[in-house]
Amino acid sequence: MQLSNLKVILISHPDGDSALPDRCAGIEFDAITPDDKGQTFFFKGDHVWKGFEGDAQPSSQYFKELNGHVDAAFRMHNPENQGDHDHIYLFLDDKVFSYFEHTLEEGYPKEIQEDFPGVPTHLDAAVECPKGECVTDSVLFFKGPDVHVYDIVTKTVKTKTWPHLPACTSVFRWLEHYYCFHGHNFTRFQPVTGEVTGNYPKDARRYFMRCPDFGHGGERTTLKCSDFKMDAITTDDTGRMYMFKGSNYMRLDTHRDGLHAFPITRSWKELTNGVDAVFSYNDRIYLIKGDQVYIYKAGAHFTLIEGYPKTLKEELNIEGQVDAAFVCPGQRTAHIIQGRKITYINLAATPREITLDAPLPFGDIDAAFCLSDGIKIFQGSNYYHYDSPMLLVMSRIAPIPLKVTSAMVGCED
Repeated sequence: MQLSNLKVILISHPDGDSALPDRCAGIEFDAITPDDKGQTFFFKGDHVWKGFEGDAQPSSQYFKELNGHVDAAFRMHNPENQGDHDHIYLFLDDKVFSYFEHTLEEGYPKEIQEDFPGVPTHLDAAVECPKGECVTDSVLFFKGPDVHVYDIVTKTVKTKTWPHLPACTSVFRWLEHYYCFHGHNFTRFQPVTGEVTGNYPKDARRYFMRCPDFGHGGERTTLKCSDFKMDAITTDDTGRMYMFKGSNYMRLDTHRDGLHAFPITRSWKELTNGVDAVFSYNDRIYLIKGDQVYIYKAGAHFTLIEGYPKTLKEELNIEGQVDAAFVCPGQRTAHIIQGRKITYINLAATPREITLDAPLPFGDIDAAFCLSDGIKIFQGSNYYHYDSPMLLVMSRIAPIPLKVTSAMVGCED
């Protein structure tokens, strides 16, 4: 945490005898971290905000051993060690605190050197960096212009200097992107090189909190289940769900991090006019728009495969408007829905081989996806469930439609 001359604005507490800092007034955070449930905590002095809206509360309400500010914080990403994975680490001066489910672990606080040898004291910020986003599962520790990259497996430190990056008082990893907070602004950076691309800094109040007179981008989104109507839906190998509507998409991390809306071009920059259908297969995501198929390699960021887009005829051996598509887990068959017809396509064959054309018991389908428990076919805020593609094909009468629920797609009932 760097000292700042920014003024901490206070607002009256409803009880009348205390005052709370107001993050919408433009303050500088000491630390930011999610907890093991995915709730994000913003620290300032001896107060903390839970989530992207609401008033500040005493930090001791969630971390009772804290009597004041923290210098830095992060949530450990260490899936090889479940005794450490998802623990929150808070740093103050030369000490480190480890919490799980908001309970201080036995033996803490400790000297920083006991848990993180080679990492300096009196830190400015810290953030986890999983393998695939960094070279190995790591933690980035910030102090001045230096970034100390700590490998959690080898317990070694490599120090880099990023003088072009603002002095970060907190750093936050959010949906595989990295944000350096400085003052009431933030700058997004690449965690391996520190490279900054795009128009930064940006005002955090427009993106990471709900404030009067400030718009939002990439903010947690409220979607009423009764208003649910998507153009396309798919799930990837990690369990994330992607839902497309117009020029935007929403990502649902089904584990804990909620529903968030972004422009489609943020992740798939070549798709400027929306999506008709989408499916995932073999660590790739197939996006269909008109008669074009775009295939992207999945990872921390999506990369368009060289040579794409291609026409539907070239890639899937079909023609015409596609309404929905899905691939079931562990299978190699793409199921393409066009009107009241479904086509099975063998994705393991080159060129693609059509193995079945069959009628459907209803049309006007918006989207579809398949999980281990079966297939869901969407018409607006209703859906139909089938245990398998074969049962869908064999059906001659549409079943009773079911209502989309929050447990299914993260909308608000």
